[in-house]
Amino acid sequence: MLHMHENLKTTTTPLRYDGHTSVFLPAVATIEDVKTETALEKIYTVRLPGGQNLGHVPGQFVMVSVPGVGEAPISVMSSPNRTGETFKLCIRKAGDLTGVIHQLQPGDQIGIRGPFGRGFPIDTFRGKDILIAAGGLGLAPARSLIDEILDHRSQFGRLIILYGAKTPAEILFRDAIAEWEERDDVEFLMTVDRPDPTWFGHVGVITTLFPHVEVNPYKTIAVTVGPPVMYRFVTMELLGKGLTPEQIWLSFERRMKCGIGKCGHCQVNHRYSCQEGPSWTYAEALAFEEAL
Repeated sequence: MLHMHENLKTTTTPLRYDGHTSVFLPAVATIEDVKTETALEKIYTVRLPGGQNLGHVPGQFVMVSVPGVGEAPISVMSSPNRTGETFKLCIRKAGDLTGVIHQLQPGDQIGIRGPFGRGFPIDTFRGKDILIAAGGLGLAPARSLIDEILDHRSQFGRLIILYGAKTPAEILFRDAIAEWEERDDVEFLMTVDRPDPTWFGHVGVITTLFPHVEVNPYKTIAVTVGPPVMYRFVTMELLGKGLTPEQIWLSFERRMKCGIGKCGHCQVNHRYSCQEGPSWTYAEALAFEEAL
């Protein structure tokens, strides 16, 4: 049987706007800034009505909508500590909705519902070494956790960040990466699958970075975020280093449509990813697999 962690935060509290609340109605938020990251990704700084604080934890998501176009789940990129009257979303152009969002400019409005889901239990991470393995766009939700750890750096042990991108052109957050590489209290390794003439770093999938990392399995928590295809291979590497399935956290975003466990699109064996996820331990994921 799959046991949930009682101390983890699951949010269905609706945002307030114009004196009304509803988990089904989006708050009308304003885009404050738009920054182009790559050919496909842009970072949006969003302000909720009345300058509300989003009130999320790392690993949670919001439902983003444009009237007449659609709605989709987007992970929150900014950390709770750095979220005041605004928060940040990294959005990839991948369909009709995100194509329209990529045309929006500062001052335009979008709908926001949430935050939803179960984030990473960062309070239980304190005092531990943290290894974060992020692939591609997975660095966006991982960024929320990374920044939260950096803002309370003395409360954690080692911080190891492994990042894999398909090509150099698809590398996200170059400014932040430059800062991580300069810090003495961050161990950062990066690789690309397919190099170009400008690339002089490591080449290979993200698992090729693991031989360069030694961990203490008795005090390490691992978090991996990225394409589901990489999870099986990353977890094999982590298990090989002595971590248990309970020490490994994954982020699964599975066809989430409503965010509140009503539509059933993200249901897996009577569990709802939008509520009991998207953050799961590998032990919980194995329980799912055995039950299917």
